[in-house]
Amino acid sequence: MRSTRIAISAAMLGALALPVLSATTASAAPAAVSAAPASSCSSLPPLPYTVHTKAVTIRSKASSKSTALGVLYKSHKFTVHKKSGNWLYITDKSTSVKGWVSGTYVYRDVRMCLD
Repeated sequence: MRSTRIAISAAMLGALALPVLSATTASAAPAAVSAAPASSCSSLPPLPYTVHTKAVTIRSKASSKSTALGVLYKSHKFTVHKKSGNWLYITDKSTSVKGWVSGTYVYRDVRMCLD
């Protein structure tokens, strides 16, 4: 059993070392790669908010104990008007219901930029 683990470990290390060796060889050749113009993340529009659960309750106030006005489902489109702590004041575009939803279930996706 121990010899099998050693053999597997050696094979994995060899597989990891192979791209490093080939990259070293390739970098010795003259590079004819043109640099693509880099776009800054700040120039891109912010990503939209999305519901990250099956549904979230739209409430009259920024409190879980306030009156429920409607339900915001994962597929619904909505607009965020303002934030108060962890709560967002939104308008559901399909039903025109306005109210507060918890930011625990509704948040903006994150864009990863490699600037």
